[in-house]
Amino acid sequence: MICLFYTLGLLMLAGITYFVRDWVRLALATSLPFVLYYFYWFFLPESPRWLLAKGRFEEASTVLETLARVNKRELPPSFKQQLKQRMLCKGRLSEDAYGETPRCTALCATPNMRLKTVLITLNWFANEVVYVGLSYYGPSLGDNEYVSFFLSSAIEIPSYLTCWLMMDRWGRRWPLCLCMITSGICCVVTVFIPSDSVELILVFFLLAKSAIAASFLIIYPFAGELFPTQLRGLGIGVSAYIGGLGRIIIPFITFLGAEMVALPLLIMGIIAVLGGLISLRLPETLHHRLPQTLEEGEEFGKHFTIQDCLRCVPLKPESSTSASEDLELEPIDSESQEDTPLGRSIRRKISIQRLVKQTSIMDTPKDADGNMKITNWF
Repeated sequence: MICLFYTLGLLMLAGITYFVRDWVRLALATSLPFVLYYFYWFFLPESPRWLLAKGRFEEASTVLETLARVNKRELPPSFKQQLKQRMLCKGRLSEDAYGETPRCTALCATPNMRLKTVLITLNWFANEVVYVGLSYYGPSLGDNEYVSFFLSSAIEIPSYLTCWLMMDRWGRRWPLCLCMITSGICCVVTVFIPSDSVELILVFFLLAKSAIAASFLIIYPFAGELFPTQLRGLGIGVSAYIGGLGRIIIPFITFLGAEMVALPLLIMGIIAVLGGLISLRLPETLHHRLPQTLEEGEEFGKHFTIQDCLRCVPLKPESSTSASEDLELEPIDSESQEDTPLGRSIRRKISIQRLVKQTSIMDTPKDADGNMKITNWF
């Protein structure tokens, strides 16, 4: 959705630049409206998950009630009780599991996390260079620079709609790879087109821009799903920052087009193909439970095989639970407990715990007084 609004903004920018030719007025017209973003602080609610993690239960309940009211839903009376009980039981576990706030060094502290961080950052760098580079280079193609810029922005809308369907069916890894390679091939093909065939170069340019726009749409959620919860914001920030450094070399790449119009497209095409190939090493996240802790982030995709790399349609795992979700909750009276998703999840975990916990007094050791020790096994 963010990428779609971004594309609509580019379409509006094409119209503004067509009517406002003075660069001073253009800068004011495209900059002053963003002052309204400062008023978001008074309207945007805080994340309920973050509030619960900080122990601010009442504020989280207020946000959840507002969300339910806006979506025309009603929270059951027992929902707050179950949520508060779950938060209290998870408090000690969260302290033990998460500990101190991780630093940037945690992204490269273990082998698997280090590999995924490097691959995500390189892929982000390739997407930034190609996407922004094609956006800057678009007006130099065709007979009308305003029409070329408008077409390079409008071509992204169908690619976003198609990409959403692909991600739900084929996951993230292969669509990301195919979109980047397709964009790179379309850029490289322009080298073999005569320089006087401006319209044909524009067509391949639009195909490349459409494919890399779809790739840029995938890399945001894909990176967020690969990083564990503890490092998700930090990991995305680091990768986006390093990838954004690629914008520094974009003006130099586009300047090469003054001598040969297809040379910048050749450079960006090679970068896109390389970025698409290295993305195949990243593990698939569709149908998988996202990692929460550093340990889960290290284990996720650790045993990656060539079969996993070549598998186009991701397999749905039989179980997506992990130890970090196993919370021992006190059962609530079934007669007073309402049927809610959270309640059903709690009752299912309690029933499983009752099945696996048994008492054994066979072959148990005795203490110094001769009393038999009773042990629990799972």
